[in-house]
Amino acid sequence: MKTKSQKFSIYKDIKNFDSFGENTKVETIDGIDYFINEFWTSKQRQAHRLHEVSYRACFKPQLPAFFIDRLTNKGDVVYDPFMGRGTTLIESALKQRVPFGNDVNPLSSALTEPRLNTPTLEEVKTRLLEIPFSSFSSIENEDLLVFFHPNTLKKIEGLKNWLIDREKSQSLDMIDKWIRMVAINRLTGHSKGFFSVYSLPPNQAVSIERQKLINLKRNQIPDERDVQELIIKKSKSLLSQGGIVAKKYKLLSKDSSSTKNIKDHEVSLTVTSPPFLDIVNYESDNWLRCWFLNIDPNTVKITSHKKIEDWTKFTSSTLKELSRITKPGGYVVYEVGEVRKGSIRLEKNVIDAAQNLPFKLLGVMVNTQKFTKTSNVWGISNNSIGTNSNRIVLFERV
Repeated sequence: MKTKSQKFSIYKDIKNFDSFGENTKVETIDGIDYFINEFWTSKQRQAHRLHEVSYRACFKPQLPAFFIDRLTNKGDVVYDPFMGRGTTLIESALKQRVPFGNDVNPLSSALTEPRLNTPTLEEVKTRLLEIPFSSFSSIENEDLLVFFHPNTLKKIEGLKNWLIDREKSQSLDMIDKWIRMVAINRLTGHSKGFFSVYSLPPNQAVSIERQKLINLKRNQIPDERDVQELIIKKSKSLLSQGGIVAKKYKLLSKDSSSTKNIKDHEVSLTVTSPPFLDIVNYESDNWLRCWFLNIDPNTVKITSHKKIEDWTKFTSSTLKELSRITKPGGYVVYEVGEVRKGSIRLEKNVIDAAQNLPFKLLGVMVNTQKFTKTSNVWGISNNSIGTNSNRIVLFERV
């Protein structure tokens, strides 16, 4: 953790931020300091290609980068208890921090781990030649023919079963995990870069019945796709700016309130975005990916709360665990976005959930993609004019 003499006062740094041409506006609402500006933006240099993995409801890499750069040193542990596609972890590893992550959905680890220990493109090509694609001749799930040409589905199912067998025999290595990660990101989509006929992206996989309607409306039938070549093409893109070899990292699949594998005061910075109020149905979005990974989605208990009281209680239990694992002088960055057309300000519930915990509230950052009058940040008008904002609650561990 950077010492006081080494780092800016984060409060002062945010207040004086003007890197994209606008001064930070500061408003105090109900005793809470709000800092409103465009702190990270599409005008910035594009994020590293390793981030280009589809996952619903994830934040941009520039968000964790903003805080990692200002609040940590190389070698510090950076954590995300709801890691999703692993944005915080990948950005941490790229900046030579130690990435820790947790997500109750095992899909998250399958998406993240291979990008923390990347193979070379030549290793991927060699392994694909070793997989007996020509021998994959049967179809087990004919219902999936609404998405895939029969020859394509044979290869997808064959690859799926080959990888499962490798895992059962404990011979699954990081090259295999990489190929699996890329494959689950090429399953369905809206271009010829995916295995399927025109559909929604793999992070929003439609049902079989819905795909039938799409096919009917578009008068389309699945054409054959080259599974190996598409995996190589996506791998080449992901690795085009170099890879990562994270010497140390930790991935968990636990409840966010009980991460006993992380030691007391081990984490310097947490950057996370929790599940919001019934915004995203992770099970229905990821059913096809879970099928490929041989995960029963009914056994994955994704947190989803419809009542704000239940969500606040869930947040409180998560923050209590974060208070245990965070170093004194460390930070928690809790991004909550907007829900229900801006009628619910979740940042207030996060602040309430931290009551009686050893955290000092530094304020709430509102990152706006289009700078507007301050009054537009607080209500429905914020959405109606097309402003995309993140709301980030910033705590210091005392």
